[in-house]
Amino acid sequence: MENMNLQMFANEVQTTLLTGAEGQKGNLSAEMKTFYDMTLIDEAGPNLVHDQFGQKRPIPKNGGKTIEFRKLTPLNKALTPLTEGVTPDGKSLEVNAVTATLNQYGDYITMSDVLDMTAIDNMVVEALKVLGRQGGATLDTVVRNVLQSGTNVTYCPKISVDASGKKTETAVTSRAGLDTSAQLTVDVVDQVVAKLRAQNAPTIDGKYVAIIHPYAAYDLMRDPEWIDAHKYAQPENLYEGEIGEIGGVRFVQTTEAKIYKGEGCPEGLAVFATLFLGDGAYGTTELSGGGMETIVKQKGSAGTADPLNQRSSVGWKAMKTAEILIPQYLVRVESCSGRFSSVAAAN
Repeated sequence: MENMNLQMFANEVQTTLLTGAEGQKGNLSAEMKTFYDMTLIDEAGPNLVHDQFGQKRPIPKNGGKTIEFRKLTPLNKALTPLTEGVTPDGKSLEVNAVTATLNQYGDYITMSDVLDMTAIDNMVVEALKVLGRQGGATLDTVVRNVLQSGTNVTYCPKISVDASGKKTETAVTSRAGLDTSAQLTVDVVDQVVAKLRAQNAPTIDGKYVAIIHPYAAYDLMRDPEWIDAHKYAQPENLYEGEIGEIGGVRFVQTTEAKIYKGEGCPEGLAVFATLFLGDGAYGTTELSGGGMETIVKQKGSAGTADPLNQRSSVGWKAMKTAEILIPQYLVRVESCSGRFSSVAAAN
């Protein structure tokens, strides 16, 4: 599994710069176009945490909006001894198809000529920063929401302690059954690792990976077995957002990790979802050459729709989808936090 880097995003970016009443190609320099592009990439890239562990399946232009992932069904063990000189019956490959449909996302900011003339900062660059953060968070959430739909779920048990200090563990079978004592612990991590191994889920560079919210990570990082990321890997070998390791799992932190609150949750409490992943659990798709497009239109490019050259705009659009490929390679662990569940909001 390759480490996340912003270039995976940069390779898919195009820029359209329009100027003049006819909306023809502008005369901005190549350096300026590159600066605009990279501003958007730098702002969007750090938010693409959920995207980095999926199998990438680009769709070429004019290739349609639907992609088909193909999975081969594993063969049973061949335990019958061969008979000398006799050719055994062979097997046929069984192919299962999983399809996903690309959707387009995007947004833009309109700026007036008065703002452009009076602003101290370069408003195009500032607008690109805002849009970059929005675009990255949007595409990351598209992938996250697909992964959250998996049905392989583990609920953290409730823990009570009596006067003598004896701990009692009570199993939880639904989200509503959680309380603030049902926190993510190294024991739960070990159970999830055992579940993934029992399903023969391959690791990612020798370890499983978990995507976790900072509030859920707070409890886990207090365990003495926790190892901070800088103690076992150089910065260039870390995943985007990686914070540490415990129980054979490398943890990647993001504020975009799913938080549930309200219907179906314990009253007044937020529930944090941590995604544990094996290699090949899911796939993501991008449209080659148009994964994310930055669009800058100068004043006057709208022709008669902007007769006084009063408006310019900066925007982005992207094609994106994701699909769970092997459900047993993905486990969603739901937990609460004694410190943060009462104050956290759903996302």
